[in-house]
Amino acid sequence: MSGRYAFILAGGVGSRLCLLSERRAKPAVPFGGKYRIIDFTLSNCVNSGIFDVGVLTQYRPTSLNQHIGLGRPWDLDRTRGGIQLLQPSPGNSASDWYQGTADAIYQNIVHLKRRRSQEVLILSGDHVYQMDYNVLYAFHRRNHASLTVAVTEVPEDEVDQFGILETEPNGRVTAFKEKPKGPVTSRLASMGVYLFDRDALIRWLVEDASMANSSHDFGKDILPRLVARGEGVFAYRFPGYWQDVGTLDSYYRANLEFVQPKPPMDLNDPEWVLHTQTADRPPVRVESGARVARSLLANGCSVQGEVTNSVLFPGVVIERGAVVRDSIVMHDTVVGAGSVLDKAIIDKEVRIGRGAKIGDGEDYSPNRACPEHLSNGLVVVGKRARLPEGLTVGRNARIGASVIEQDFTAPVPSGGVVDGPESMH
Repeated sequence: MSGRYAFILAGGVGSRLCLLSERRAKPAVPFGGKYRIIDFTLSNCVNSGIFDVGVLTQYRPTSLNQHIGLGRPWDLDRTRGGIQLLQPSPGNSASDWYQGTADAIYQNIVHLKRRRSQEVLILSGDHVYQMDYNVLYAFHRRNHASLTVAVTEVPEDEVDQFGILETEPNGRVTAFKEKPKGPVTSRLASMGVYLFDRDALIRWLVEDASMANSSHDFGKDILPRLVARGEGVFAYRFPGYWQDVGTLDSYYRANLEFVQPKPPMDLNDPEWVLHTQTADRPPVRVESGARVARSLLANGCSVQGEVTNSVLFPGVVIERGAVVRDSIVMHDTVVGAGSVLDKAIIDKEVRIGRGAKIGDGEDYSPNRACPEHLSNGLVVVGKRARLPEGLTVGRNARIGASVIEQDFTAPVPSGGVVDGPESMH
């Protein structure tokens, strides 16, 4: 297992996560009560015996860099190997920024050339799944593949969101279509997990970099090109749970899947520990008269009210008489007495005034600023927002980061927007 090397692509903008990724990279978005999304990929690496990892960051990397730090929670604070945060270094030209996923690897090709590994693993930092990469390596070598792509079967109505592969019975890929719009004969979607023959990858990256008409992306350019040339591309069918949490709806749905009686993955598996950076917090406190049902509560939470089918991150306070249902509430948020949260995602350090109603009524008008992200009833409240007492917020509303009580002059209607000083809209 020694001598293996993995790149994790963690620099994407993640605009479909709306407020949650406006001030942080998508892999740094909190998930599942105490984790960040990138924890799943990092834990997969170390649980698979891969202790030499390069994380490619670009877009708003501060919180991601702080979370990873020296890599100690993942046993990646090593003298040899360990974890490296690889940031682009623009010179005089904007083209020095990573232009696409393949360009990101190409700009760090020196790290690849320094390794003696026979293969190189390229991963995405924004997916939720548990995979033993040793199985992928074995499949790759057994087929003498130049490239192996991990795939999973997706519902027919979602194929236009993924790169779709067609294969022979032995797994050899015969066709690849990036986000196809018409009818397809396959529902095998690329998981963004690539195992390359190292020398072949270096050769293909150099070739791609010289092509003026390329967008320098694995899904859009390199993968279709290799399949068309018959370069020995194989698809490994992953049988387990995998979720791209790149949209608000998929992020919300995936979080709440973990509060169900049979969650999609066991977060308590001693054989496959999900590592993360954790602060010392006191135990959860549930006061007399409080009610908690089918929910995840992280350390430091204090509940005096009612919590149902929800995920609470560390330090959340639910005051007496407050009701939280079908919601995700992030670190150190306080939900005031008598307030109601219904189908809401609340970012860190928010203060919700007493008697407020967040996610109110039966009007499901899409959000006027981002209808493509907020149309199914979710309310999103940005980091450090302060909501006044008695405020009513309708469905599909968007409340910006760092708003204060004085920013609210009337109830927020369904589909409404209240922009804060940090808003990027």
